[in-house]
Amino acid sequence: MAALRNKKSSGSVRPLATVIAKGLCLASLAVSFIPHQVAATDNAAQFSNLDSSLSTNQVAATGLTVEKQPAEAPDPKRANFGPEHKSRNAQHVADWVVDSGDNRGMPFVIVDKIDAKVFVFDADGRLRGAAPALVGLTRGDETTPGIGDRKLSHIPPEERITPAGRFVASLGFNSHGKDILWVDYDDAVSLHRVVTNNPREHRLERLASRKPLDHRISWGCINVPANFYNDVVKPTFTETYGIVYVMPETRSISKIFESYYDVEFRRETGTTAHLDEGTVPDLQQQDLRVGGHKGRP
Repeated sequence: MAALRNKKSSGSVRPLATVIAKGLCLASLAVSFIPHQVAATDNAAQFSNLDSSLSTNQVAATGLTVEKQPAEAPDPKRANFGPEHKSRNAQHVADWVVDSGDNRGMPFVIVDKIDAKVFVFDADGRLRGAAPALVGLTRGDETTPGIGDRKLSHIPPEERITPAGRFVASLGFNSHGKDILWVDYDDAVSLHRVVTNNPREHRLERLASRKPLDHRISWGCINVPANFYNDVVKPTFTETYGIVYVMPETRSISKIFESYYDVEFRRETGTTAHLDEGTVPDLQQQDLRVGGHKGRP
C-alpha cells in the first residue's frame, strides 16, 4: 500500500498525485473634516455611556434584578449514519467533521481502527456505505520515519502500524495496475481491496470475523471487501479528492485532530470551533504527477 504525498492534520498538504507505485500499496483617503468626525464619535460615545448609566441607576432604584441571557448557540450539524452501527468516538469525529466543515466540501472517510470498520460519507456527511476492515498488525498511531522506502522483509511486526491522522486522499494505481486509494504516500499507506495472495493469512475469514483482534493482520494498509471498494470507495473518489480520518487507538482524538471539538459541548456552551487553516489544501494549485513507492499490503 502507498498513499498520496500528504502531510497529516496539522501540516500543509503537498501536491496530490495519481501515482504509479512500485508495490502493492501505499492547505482611504484622509479628509480635512476627520477631526470633526472623531469629536462627533466621542460625543456619541459619551451620550451612549450616560444613557447606559441612567438606565442602570433607574433599574437599581426599582430594586429589580436584570439577568443577562446567554447567547443561544445554533444547532450543530451532524453526520448521518442511518441505521449503521458505529462507536461513540466514530460518531463524535464524524459530527465534528460535518459541523466544522473540516472536510472542505469533499467526501470523507472515517477509519475506526479499534472497531476495525470503515465509513464512507459524501461531502454533506451522509453515509454512503460502511464495511469491516483489516488494519495494521500492531496497535499504534505513528509509523517509523522512512518506513515507506523500506523492503517488506525489513519491517518487523512491531512496526506494522496503520498511522492515525487526517489525510487528503485520491485514487491511484499500484505496479500491477490495480487501483487503490492513496492515504499517506510518505509512509506508504493506502486503502484497497483485501489482499488474498497469501492463503495462510486467511484475510477473507478475518474480514468476516466479529472479533476486532482478528482484523489485525496488515502491514499498515487498510484492507476492505472488494465489492465495498468497487461500489462505494471508488465511485466516491473518482475525479475528486477526499479526506481520510484514521482514528487513534493509543492517543487522544484531540491530539491527532488538532481542531477537533465536541459538537454537543459546542451546542451547550456556544463555544465556537477553532479551525487550523494550515490544514486546508489548495486544490486549485495541485497537479497530478507520476511517482513511485514500494507499498505495504
